[in-house]
Amino acid sequence: MPELPEVEIVRRGLEPVLGLACFAQVEQRRADLRFDLPEGFASRLSGQKVERLERRAKYLLAHLSGGEVLLMHLGMTGRFTVLSKPRSAKPQDRLLADFAYAATSNPKHDHVVFHMEHGAVVTYNDPRRFGFMLLIPKAELPAHPLMRRLGVEPLGPALTPEYLAQHAAGKARDLKVFLADQRVVAGLGNIYVCEALFRARLSPKRSAASLAKKNGVPAAHTAALVESVRAVLKESIAAGGSSLRDYRHADGRTGSFQEAFAVYGRQGQPCAWTGCQGSVRRIVQSGRSTFFCPKCQR
Repeated sequence: MPELPEVEIVRRGLEPVLGLACFAQVEQRRADLRFDLPEGFASRLSGQKVERLERRAKYLLAHLSGGEVLLMHLGMTGRFTVLSKPRSAKPQDRLLADFAYAATSNPKHDHVVFHMEHGAVVTYNDPRRFGFMLLIPKAELPAHPLMRRLGVEPLGPALTPEYLAQHAAGKARDLKVFLADQRVVAGLGNIYVCEALFRARLSPKRSAASLAKKNGVPAAHTAALVESVRAVLKESIAAGGSSLRDYRHADGRTGSFQEAFAVYGRQGQPCAWTGCQGSVRRIVQSGRSTFFCPKCQR
């Protein structure tokens, strides 16, 4: 499942194509993805202008001139391909961007096609159809079930040591599970929680309550954890994301952050901290793989 950095890079790549542009025509090639597509989906989008394209957690939000928001989620295998001119024989006119999580892009899985007024064609391909698209009135967006319980954005000013301490106080569940809870920190997923905890030298098995002292103020290591979360996300975005499923960004190159993983997927390999004689271990927490160094992460 793509995490915050990958979704943010997709947003940045799609923004020049969708932002301030109108849908000239929308092809809806099936009735559903993970959920049924909204009634009248294609006709409701046609002629609408995208006023801005945002990301909230792992969702893409296209704010439309007609008063609705197109909410998009990539699921596990969703991908966007952008062509500057349809049916062009020139490679430079054909592929502008390929935002891919699937190993293949069989045209039979092209489920939604956006024909933009300026000529570009944006195709959504999703073999497993775990992604989805919804149309939500702007006024109802904050209260929508997918939005109302989301926690703070990890790269925004609301993620502070005080915030984490307040929400962690008295919580006995594992720290890794706490951080991956979308109701606490929105968009932070399995990979980047593992990497952030390693940088902060905190065990994923310690209790979330350890982020707060008995009087409720943040523990000393809580500030380090916040900085680690921010740093690992920013570095991943700068590197183009993690190419676990052929992820590609605007110029066609794959993301490279996976080459900098300190623990994720490195079971049995030596710890990356200089002087540590430990090795990376894999455990399962809440059904997800966790990678950490039991020697230096306490």
